Amino acid sequence: MKQSMTQEQRYQMMIHTPVSRLIPKLAVPTIISMLVTAVYNMADTFFVSQIGTSASGAVGIIASLMFMIQAIGFTFGMGSGNYISRALGDQNGEEAGKAAATAFFTVFIVGILMLVFGMMFMEPFVYLLGATPTIAPYAMDYMRYILYAAPFMLCSFVMNNILRSQGIALYAMFGIAAGGILNMVLDPILIFGFHMGIAGAAVATMISQMISFGILLCQCNLRKDSIKIQFSKFTPSLRMYGIIFHAGIPSLCRQGMMSISSVVLNLAAGPYGDAAIAAMSIVSRFMMFINSGLIGFGQGFQPVCGFNFGGKRYDRVLEAFWFCVKVATGAMTVLGVVSFGLAQPIITAFRRGDMEVIQIGTRALQLQLITMPIQGWIIMCNMMTQSIGYGFRASLVAMGRQGLFLIPALLVLPRLLGLFGVQMAQAAADVCTFFLATVIIAGILKDFKEKAKEMTVQM
Repeated sequence: MKQSMTQEQRYQMMIHTPVSRLIPKLAVPTIISMLVTAVYNMADTFFVSQIGTSASGAVGIIASLMFMIQAIGFTFGMGSGNYISRALGDQNGEEAGKAAATAFFTVFIVGILMLVFGMMFMEPFVYLLGATPTIAPYAMDYMRYILYAAPFMLCSFVMNNILRSQGIALYAMFGIAAGGILNMVLDPILIFGFHMGIAGAAVATMISQMISFGILLCQCNLRKDSIKIQFSKFTPSLRMYGIIFHAGIPSLCRQGMMSISSVVLNLAAGPYGDAAIAAMSIVSRFMMFINSGLIGFGQGFQPVCGFNFGGKRYDRVLEAFWFCVKVATGAMTVLGVVSFGLAQPIITAFRRGDMEVIQIGTRALQLQLITMPIQGWIIMCNMMTQSIGYGFRASLVAMGRQGLFLIPALLVLPRLLGLFGVQMAQAAADVCTFFLATVIIAGILKDFKEKAKEMTVQM
């Protein structure tokens, strides 16, 4: 891709380039960004796990807070980003600029509020998230610095999606990758070199997020081919928030439900000890790593979907969707099979010598890996419905895996099956979500196929 491209050139690229070339070109930077983020999340878990089982459990507790931050960031980021894609597809740059500024400055204010109230009610908050008395001190040490980083994290999520929505995800990758690599370098230095313990991991995350924020802001405002984030275009109106939320609600549902289900998971695992919380935390981080590549690929599909939907190229929307489903399903099947055979070594790498954590984690990981082949279909159905502005249907799919089905499974299955119920809850939720997504997408695909035929006849 050219280093600098006018909006008209980018429009032509998004509307006419074959999807089999265009989507991988857009997806690779996003996949790298998502993988780097997942790797440094795993690095946090890995290094903190060397401190002890309770410290490892604390990472799982604060993961719920991180999901809350992500939920807000992705809601405004993907909500504004999807609108920006459609606005640029309709060649309306002014509206795109207003959406970008409104999302950015709103989340910065929200981040400040999270910092203030989080610091005021820190101790009761970590217990609300599912901490045990032995995990709580570690969780509070970790949480303090994550709250300091919250405004920068939120803005980074928004800027990442703003850049990606314009088809220039390569620029966003630099900011995300730089922060992620710095985090991985700082983790062992601060945790062990400066003897900061679990607080060192949180400080590393805080510093890396601030660096990412600075790089992404420069990419947005200093490049000629990007929409600028300008306070003069900050438009906090009911209309603009309505537009952002309509497209962003699926992300809020998906990430928000991840936060709630993470709390429920901690509470469900709590009766089986810190080892169960630690094991499920490790499994969650590893599964996030695998799924991050899939989500990154889907995010490469989204601007193509949004642009072509805005340009009424329904044939290309369908072509792009099926291309992504085939690639994603094949990749997830291979990864699932390979990881299934390596499940025990993977868990052992995090808590070597802790047989209870290894045993609990290995079974939970294998159960989740069984459903990997259907993840491509679920994610692409969700990405498509969200990109074309079908907010309610996208929200249902988004809520299914992490909310509608997982939370009831975590509440019911442990009562019936004990610890095994905790371990298998996610797999059960995935199967149910697959059927829900199939029912929802069937009508949309039929409608688009008919519209594509009508457009062909008119041409």
